[in-house]
Amino acid sequence: MKKTIKLLEKHNELKIIDEELDIYLEIPHLAYAEVKKKDGGKALLFTNVIDAKNGQKFDESVLMNVFGSYKRTELLFGRSVESVAEEITKLLHMKPPSGLVAKMGLAKELFSLKNIFPKKLKGEGKCQKIKYLNGDVDLGKLPVLTTWEQDGGPYITMGQVYTQSFDGEMVNLGLYRLQVYDKNHLGVHWQIHKDSSHFFDQYQKAGKKMPVSIAIGGDPLYTWCATAPLPYGVNELLMYGLITKKPAQLVKSLTTPLYIPRDVDYVIEGWVDTSKLKVEGPFGDHTGYYTLEEPYPVMEVSAITMKEERTFLATVVGKPPLEDKYMGWATGKIFFPLLKTTVPDLLDYHMPENAGFHNLIFGKMQPLYKGHAKQFMHAFWGAGQMSFVKHAIFVDDKAPKLDNYEALTNYILNRFTPKSMFITEGILDALDHSSPETLVGGKLGIDATAANKVEAPVYLGNTDLLSKLKELIPEVVGLHQYMPSTKNPITVISLNKKKSVSEYFDDLVSLSPHIRIVVFVDEEKNELDNPYMLVWRVSNNVDAQRDIYTSGLMVGVDGTNKNSLDGFTREWPDDVDCTASVIERLKEKNVWSLEENLAIKYQL
Repeated sequence: MKKTIKLLEKHNELKIIDEELDIYLEIPHLAYAEVKKKDGGKALLFTNVIDAKNGQKFDESVLMNVFGSYKRTELLFGRSVESVAEEITKLLHMKPPSGLVAKMGLAKELFSLKNIFPKKLKGEGKCQKIKYLNGDVDLGKLPVLTTWEQDGGPYITMGQVYTQSFDGEMVNLGLYRLQVYDKNHLGVHWQIHKDSSHFFDQYQKAGKKMPVSIAIGGDPLYTWCATAPLPYGVNELLMYGLITKKPAQLVKSLTTPLYIPRDVDYVIEGWVDTSKLKVEGPFGDHTGYYTLEEPYPVMEVSAITMKEERTFLATVVGKPPLEDKYMGWATGKIFFPLLKTTVPDLLDYHMPENAGFHNLIFGKMQPLYKGHAKQFMHAFWGAGQMSFVKHAIFVDDKAPKLDNYEALTNYILNRFTPKSMFITEGILDALDHSSPETLVGGKLGIDATAANKVEAPVYLGNTDLLSKLKELIPEVVGLHQYMPSTKNPITVISLNKKKSVSEYFDDLVSLSPHIRIVVFVDEEKNELDNPYMLVWRVSNNVDAQRDIYTSGLMVGVDGTNKNSLDGFTREWPDDVDCTASVIERLKEKNVWSLEENLAIKYQL
């Protein structure tokens, strides 16, 4: 962490904040605002950290937004992200050498791979210099942040969670949120699809407690590796060796059999009783909504160890853009070669950050036969973490760059017809709130690889169209038409919903000569001229099986919050919003510097 802080300072990527700030809301609110700035703002080092509620001042600093820009991410990698992807591609396509020179070259490459395997050391590490065992354990000694007012408590958000299978043959490194219940208990939010949850099942079946060691800090690449979507049973620290060309050096935890990197700043060790669960949450998550209270495993902490000089690493999640935008960018680039082994005709893919990654993916492919794009949809929805994607749109090799949103949207809309859509059902991320039941819901695929002949609607201006709409639907408040020059303009309608949106869609059939794609949103909390946040809202709120309607060439999308009018029986969560009084307090302390137009755009 010391090296990281010096590296960030050297490249003018660090802002040091010496003002006294609280772990309750103040520090995370400031970090949340910083990452909304152009190019992700700066990494923030808080040097004067307090817990006002308990009258405590911490010795250590808190570091946030460390991955929060493309530049910082590559600085932490120590090389270009593309070079890592190229190396993986080379490994995947390695062929038997045909001559002596080729054999020597291959031998050199294979010899260098020895450095990717983590190395277990004897003795203790720097991370174990200070020890708190058994009755001396107190999680309150750590500056764990409470980010949002409705959060169930303080949360460790950058914890590297180390686990192993029951037989000890497989190890896993994951990044899961960890709720602090009291001085020696943590809620462990590993979702049912994650490797650690599979290990948990093994210990539960055997009636045994499960060891867990949680590391915080050290080389930030350890934390990124914890997010790497590697196949089941593959140690994520192999990625550390592949990227840095040196093995992660590990030491054994004091009270569990697990090994952790010797140079992390903190280690929290403990055991999960597999016969007990406890309510965890709510938590303002990266979806921009609160995830609701649910039972999750509880870890009883048996030891906390730390460096003498240490820095507490944390992140903040909520509405986009966030630090995970840049972490996800690196992941997408690096693991593209592995995805191509499943779909070799894939040319590129992109997951917009304002759709929360899993809610929308664009794929560019080389279509070779009828139904090829639909085959890709099935492949994506069956491939590891890609299986959580809700909406997938595929274009051909002639399409614009996938991150050129305006040109790409024009390209898709000029090819779209209702028959381009494929709606099915599949697994969803546990954080998804829109489906009628947890973990399973609707999936939408759109095949925009074919140049369909599409007849454009008869365009009406906003004023005339709004007037006709209000005659049919008195609850309509406003509208905005996007991409009116395309064959399939998008009409976004805000309303005060009094009945199911499917009924409103039926009311609009008489206007089908003027409308192609109509998106309904609630009037409250939505700005019709803010496409960035409309994409966030709608992609979060749609379950494709329930919320997409068709009538001839007209398609309706229900992006409203769901309730009893829709037959929705689950609890609908609140938006993640900053606490206004905390922002005012930060302004009074002269540390809040986010421009007001950005605060409005990103709906803080």
